[in-house]
Amino acid sequence: MSLALATLLYEWRRYTAAVVALAFSGLLILAQVGMFTGIVKGATATIDRSRADIMILPAKMESLINSGGGSLPARLQPQIYLNPEVVEVAAFDGDGGRWVNRPKDGKKAVTTYVNVNMVDTRPGAVNLPVDFTEEIRTALLEPYSVAIDESQLKRLGVKLGDEASLNGKTVRVRAILTGYPDINNASVTMSRDSMRMLGMLTKNGKTGPLMVRINDPARAQAVRDQLNRDAKGAYRAWTRQELAQANEGAIMSEQIIGIFISFSVFLGFLIGVGITSQTLRGAILSSIKEFASLRALGVGMGSLRMIVMELSVWVGIAGLAATALFTLAVYLFAANNGMPMGFPAPWVIGVSILLIVISCLSGVFALGILKKSQPADLLR
Repeated sequence: MSLALATLLYEWRRYTAAVVALAFSGLLILAQVGMFTGIVKGATATIDRSRADIMILPAKMESLINSGGGSLPARLQPQIYLNPEVVEVAAFDGDGGRWVNRPKDGKKAVTTYVNVNMVDTRPGAVNLPVDFTEEIRTALLEPYSVAIDESQLKRLGVKLGDEASLNGKTVRVRAILTGYPDINNASVTMSRDSMRMLGMLTKNGKTGPLMVRINDPARAQAVRDQLNRDAKGAYRAWTRQELAQANEGAIMSEQIIGIFISFSVFLGFLIGVGITSQTLRGAILSSIKEFASLRALGVGMGSLRMIVMELSVWVGIAGLAATALFTLAVYLFAANNGMPMGFPAPWVIGVSILLIVISCLSGVFALGILKKSQPADLLR
């Protein structure tokens, strides 16, 4: 075991402030990234958890975020079947409407706009989420029935079994979902047949994005390339994972979100460097006699500097571990409250590098204390 690691383990109380500062610097960034990514995951949960291997979007559409949903000519759907590896194609239609609940006991009615997601209720349908239970699927078979995420119930003023008005027609809450929140507008899910009866299906020869299932999911990229070659500019095929990454990138590129995260990175850097460097300086100053003893034994100043730098790296690693624990706690808290979070690998790697850089920079700032480690001071 190195001297630097032994020092950190033996005198861990002196370095706790530095570790906590690094942990909160990382958490400050990752919590916001996780929240914004979770917004995307909640809004696109129906697609992400579907049985589709490939998504067909308009040619110039780069993601599903702030794109208006996108529409395709209905004639494209049978053309996709020309690829021999395609098993099923279904349109992912959606709409929105005016929601009015029917409160009891004289309470004020909730009037708001809701997004309407559509699923096919046939067993194993390509756009039926894999986590929909048989009870949810059969509940949506009932005309005008809807499923609502548990986090949206209070917002919409309903509970299981209640009736409400959607675009002037009566709908009934027949199922409760978990993990399908929508931060912007509340959302409800219903069957294709119910949407048709409500007059919400896309008309005028247009459909929503197409969801495609193929024989071998492992060949999704190859089939995507085949479909794009045959598209001739009429559409663009995406693998489901590719589209999910594009959606995450789109939300992160939003100007206001970029400002929030940039400010968090800047603030986290300042907090991390400020507290960590001062903690390291204080800890080294309290151990200055030990460093002076090493110099008296012939250890060079260069070696002492390496000890301090190694110590700062170990502090950074401990800060990373603490960041992971704090972030896990935030993730579990959010999950228990129906809010999904996501932590893209590039952001996790970037924050990890940032914390190590902060700890190393703090170590550099603390090197000046070593000038006080004069062997002669041991004789005083």
